[in-house]
Amino acid sequence: MRIATWNVNSVNARLETVLRWFEEVSPDVACLQEIKCVDEKFPAEAFERLGYNVAVHGQKSYNGVAMLSKTPLEDVRKGLPGEDEDEQARYLEAVVSGPTPVRVASIYLPNGNPVETEKFPYKLRWMARLNAHAQELLAYEEPLALVGDYNVIPEARDAAHPNNWLGDALFKPETREAFRGLKNLGLTEAFLAIDGSPEAYTFWDYQAGAWQRNNGIRIDHALLSSQAADLLRACVIHRDVRGWDKPSDHVPVVIELDL
Repeated sequence: MRIATWNVNSVNARLETVLRWFEEVSPDVACLQEIKCVDEKFPAEAFERLGYNVAVHGQKSYNGVAMLSKTPLEDVRKGLPGEDEDEQARYLEAVVSGPTPVRVASIYLPNGNPVETEKFPYKLRWMARLNAHAQELLAYEEPLALVGDYNVIPEARDAAHPNNWLGDALFKPETREAFRGLKNLGLTEAFLAIDGSPEAYTFWDYQAGAWQRNNGIRIDHALLSSQAADLLRACVIHRDVRGWDKPSDHVPVVIELDL
């Protein structure tokens, strides 16, 4: 089973690019972030024609997550528990059916900038809620994949120029500590388990020739329960997609589980 995660930065604006990638790669499951549309405006039919079941947790103009699967999606959850007043569409969870069911979550973690505003405390609260929910999911002792745009630069090696990010919410010590706390629950970071090579970035800004200069950061991650990590066979960053026409500033990351 190949599970992809991709912040598409507006699914309707980049639909041609997104569909091209789906047709070439044909992942079994795909988690999309920052779809930037309400559920009714998501181009479900385009993906259904490719054989996908569709689940969407959208929001007008901002945020929004989706999950596409070649097999039915069960036990769908929209929204991260723990803060009932939170209306931002950033979390979608479902069980992907099959001989060995896998619970998958599409995560669009808050950016948190500017750090002097309420956005940074919101980011840290959101991460604490994710930690609490992950503990509940791990208690099921089943294959679990928490994938998405985490908006976290875990280590200095995950940025081409780490000093440029010292005051940024993505690289603040509190953010990195919260991410380590998630992993310390017993979650395995797929990329580090399989590859871990330097300059393996997943995001390049549109400004200042970041892509051309390879001034990137690695912020899209896949965290796996021990039951899923035991099945992990590959983790590939599809770097070339950043050079396509009308690209997202993120590229897809695909993990492969031996199911």
